[in-house]
Amino acid sequence: MDHLVITVFAPDQPGQVERIAQCIAEHGGNWLESRMSRMAGQFAGILRVGVPAEAHHELIDALQALSAHGIRVLIAESGIEQSCTWKPITMELVGNDRPGIVRDITRLLAEQGVNVERLITDVRPAPMSSEPLFHAEAMLAVPLTLSLDVLQKRLETLADDLMVDLVLRAET
Repeated sequence: MDHLVITVFAPDQPGQVERIAQCIAEHGGNWLESRMSRMAGQFAGILRVGVPAEAHHELIDALQALSAHGIRVLIAESGIEQSCTWKPITMELVGNDRPGIVRDITRLLAEQGVNVERLITDVRPAPMSSEPLFHAEAMLAVPLTLSLDVLQKRLETLADDLMVDLVLRAET
């Protein structure tokens, strides 16, 4: 089996996921994992598909033909996963919303060799004041060689500068 990583964008309407799933199934593909969401009237998703080598090119052509239904598709060949040289850490962050929070946090993480595996963010009103609060939840891949204490201290220093609350938790 070959593996493809597929990103899809489409106007949000019923049946979009079914069209994609049908296309994959018709070409002997196996839907392995996905993350999908509706945002601002658009539907977006990323998925990993296994496909028999002999159907590889036909599936890619069929997925691209979904543009007739308004579904735009980007396709990447799946790479080989590296051996596990990292530990999973959950990060939660809450603070007053302002431009640059994601940039500043991810810059510090990248400088430490930390990979962002998953990131979910939103802005919602604070319970009492209704001021916009930025919320982020991330799954981080922290190198085994990086001390969690060192990472925690560096993130806390940045969190103080950004005026956000930050919590790191080791996954078990």
